[in-house]
Amino acid sequence: MKAVVYDAPGSFTVREIPTPQAGPGEIRLRVLQTGVCGTDLHLHDGQFMAAFPLIPGHEVVGEIDQIGEGVDEFTLGEQATINPNSSCGQCSYCRAGRPLMCTSLTGMGSNLPGAFAEYVTAPAAQVFSTEGMHPDTAVFVEPTSCVMHGVDVLRPVSGSSALVFGAGPTGQLLAQLVAASGAAHVTVAAPTAFKLDTARALGADETFVMNRADLQGDAVKLREMSGGDGYDIVIDATGSADVCAVCLPLTRNGGTALFYGVTDESDLVQVSPYDIFRRELTIKGSFAEIASFPAAIAALRSGRARTNGVITHRYRLEDYGKALETLRNDKTAHKIVITP
Repeated sequence: MKAVVYDAPGSFTVREIPTPQAGPGEIRLRVLQTGVCGTDLHLHDGQFMAAFPLIPGHEVVGEIDQIGEGVDEFTLGEQATINPNSSCGQCSYCRAGRPLMCTSLTGMGSNLPGAFAEYVTAPAAQVFSTEGMHPDTAVFVEPTSCVMHGVDVLRPVSGSSALVFGAGPTGQLLAQLVAASGAAHVTVAAPTAFKLDTARALGADETFVMNRADLQGDAVKLREMSGGDGYDIVIDATGSADVCAVCLPLTRNGGTALFYGVTDESDLVQVSPYDIFRRELTIKGSFAEIASFPAAIAALRSGRARTNGVITHRYRLEDYGKALETLRNDKTAHKIVITP
């Protein structure tokens, strides 16, 4: 089969490799499409638990074309997706019911073979049916699952106000699901007008066009938009340390800032301990997911989470490098998918 294979950070080829076989307890998918995520840029640079050699790709939808011995809950031809993350079940975190903190966490597309390939295998326990769901919706199950976990971490208070920095695919999903979980008013801030148009179409109450060259000026205007007091919830979904730095100043007294976007591992943000102390601010992080796939699939099936118009670019496996370049530099790109 063809696959994207990294031999080292920044060094990949699209080449023929042996097609994986479904072993006992496993499922093999013939990949229909795989979403390109901002995390893939970090993996390209050797970050985010990357283990080389590596086949990236963790947002997959495909058709089951091989079923391993001992698996009886799926059928050949059924459309499905894969939860990329699994825990060891034995470490202190797993035994305490916190598997996402597992000291031996594995992730398809980061330290296990991923789905920028024609076929991918996974334990049946990590496979979820998306039969009847359009593939353009099903490809969002993994990012929606991550957002579901982020909302669980956040636990919005009914009637709260929220500000989401970033109108990429995860920003769009965060705005919707934070509102569905209790926030009474959600503002989305981003520098790209067409993404903000999508946010409004998907239910955002208010939008703000950012000027990344003047984030302090943006912060002043956003505070004014809040009524002068800031927001109960401020979420960074950009992965920019500069944006993260204005989250706490825009958080209302007693409020919560959530760092959701993936920054560079070396990035630092300066905060005032006194400000956190005096205003009783809460800072939270949300790192991926491990148990939110059923909830994500339900939200997408019901329309509680919508992705209409978010996919803008499609590439073949052979054009994976162009897909990364588009994600990194093309302002017209929203969601990019790879179709083998």
